Amino acid sequence: MAQSFAPTPHRQPGSAAAAMAASGPPHPRGRFPHRRAYAALDLGTNNCRMLIARPDGEGFFIVDAFSRIVRLGEGLGVSGRLSNEAMDRAVAALSICADKLLRRNVHIARSVATEACRRAANGAEFADRVWRETGIRLDIISAEEEARLAVVGCHTLIEEGSDPALVFDIGGGSTELVIVDTSGPEPRTIDWLSVPWGVVSLAEVEARDHNLLGDRLAAYERMCERVRNSFGAFGQTYAGRGALRMLGTSGTVTTLASVHLQLPAYDRRLIDGLIVPSSAMRGISSKLSKLSISERAGLACIGHERADLVVAGCAILEAILDIWPAPRVGVADRGIREGILRQLMASDKPA
Repeated sequence: MAQSFAPTPHRQPGSAAAAMAASGPPHPRGRFPHRRAYAALDLGTNNCRMLIARPDGEGFFIVDAFSRIVRLGEGLGVSGRLSNEAMDRAVAALSICADKLLRRNVHIARSVATEACRRAANGAEFADRVWRETGIRLDIISAEEEARLAVVGCHTLIEEGSDPALVFDIGGGSTELVIVDTSGPEPRTIDWLSVPWGVVSLAEVEARDHNLLGDRLAAYERMCERVRNSFGAFGQTYAGRGALRMLGTSGTVTTLASVHLQLPAYDRRLIDGLIVPSSAMRGISSKLSKLSISERAGLACIGHERADLVVAGCAILEAILDIWPAPRVGVADRGIREGILRQLMASDKPA
């Protein structure tokens, strides 16, 4: 049975005067709808990302974007709380987003927060602070809604076929797996799972670096095993089902795809929609697991910001490939934000 949910769009920022400025002058519903700007903001455990777009036929075109690594969930696994430093970094990034919303005269926006705010004892308090200081109302969404939004945002890149497909999203604090039926006009969820392992949460259970190669490989295998064990009955149900379709949306798969293409710098045009052999993804993961953090940082498209987290993402990807042995991995540089934009635009169409 198909599953759906209703988004809760809001005007940005908080005051009535500011909301009018963000929404633009009043106009009858349906008049000049192609000129309306919509925004989707995704505050994750590691990144703060926003897209502002206008409708374009059945899709949309991007008029502005923002992305910054804020590491909101740093230390969360130990303390159970968002640290003051992490919250300050996130608020600084969100303040830039609020300015963009005003400058772009955004009609409707939706801002969501995911695993870090779900898990943190002070997640709701942080959302209140964000509202007071930036005028952005964060919607702390469930893991199920996060998974659905990711599918809505990237399902058009799933390879054609009649068998079920797996869409996965490796985040900073969690990973979502969604098995979908694509035989109809819209993807239908067959099953889904969210596990509390993302690149930040998994990296924090292991030392950030090891001097000896043997220690690095042992740490990598421990990470793989943690993720495999977390799949539980889901993994037992779907393990070894043969050649199936797979699509990944996350910084991990886009980074590995860039390494696969040996790009000197990240290029979304070459990555979004790319199909990579699973054996190549495993080979890159194995290679990276043997390198020190400084050696990883020296690789193009990884750099210092991802060097200490990318191997955790590799471990998660390998664990996924163990239970869903697809011959190829589709790569999507799109997901939650695009899913939000599609839903906002669909719900705001003139009658």
